[in-house]
Amino acid sequence: MSGTTDIRATVRQKYGELAEAGGGCCSGSGCGCGDAAGNVLSAIGYTPEQAAAIPEGANLGLGCGNPLGHAEAKPGETVLDLGSGAGIDAFLAAREVGARGHVIGVDMTPAMLDRARRNAAEGGYANVEFRLGEIEHLPVADGAVDLIISNCVVNLSQQKDQVFREAYRALKPGGRMLVSDLVLEAPLPKEIKESVEAYVGCIAGASMKEDYLRLISEAGFENVEIVRSGAYGDAPVTSVQVRAVKSVTR
Repeated sequence: MSGTTDIRATVRQKYGELAEAGGGCCSGSGCGCGDAAGNVLSAIGYTPEQAAAIPEGANLGLGCGNPLGHAEAKPGETVLDLGSGAGIDAFLAAREVGARGHVIGVDMTPAMLDRARRNAAEGGYANVEFRLGEIEHLPVADGAVDLIISNCVVNLSQQKDQVFREAYRALKPGGRMLVSDLVLEAPLPKEIKESVEAYVGCIAGASMKEDYLRLISEAGFENVEIVRSGAYGDAPVTSVQVRAVKSVTR
């Protein structure tokens, strides 16, 4: 595969097409391989109540877990969703933080932002906003948020170390991060590792599990732990939910 710019452009194009089509990813062009009806949501950790609360058009079947399942979002908090897509997790977070809270979704794909903003307007989500930006260069101030979530997005970045440093910067002291993502238990075959389709499908860009956890720790996070894991398609790919915190003294 070619460099970071080309990969990012390809990801933006493919996810833009998914946003405009409004479908899932079972064609092999995206993560999660769910469907818009939400039939697989329970398998990746969403409760029936959460599934029922997702606005129509927000679930494109692109997730690999439920980042809110172990995030313990609280009323009044500010939540940042990295790679928010059509808004599924941002809207669920909005319910948990309430009217006094605020949710910021960041996505680099204009078509996804358009879809998410339409969903927000149609659902009357006054405490949610969506910003255009890259997760390696977050459009938020230092120490601005209490909680960061992300769902099957960090694996798409070729600069995961930068993503986690930016997440750390954006969190308030004592803030926490909960990411659902795909990691590897063993190296991928060369033909998959070099496949653009596999990259866009969240496989080829996945890191070895130990490397993924190390990058989070090296960004400054403490208490880095996997709180949920499970098989995802063919080995050696695993779905994990990782929680980490920013020290109150930093």
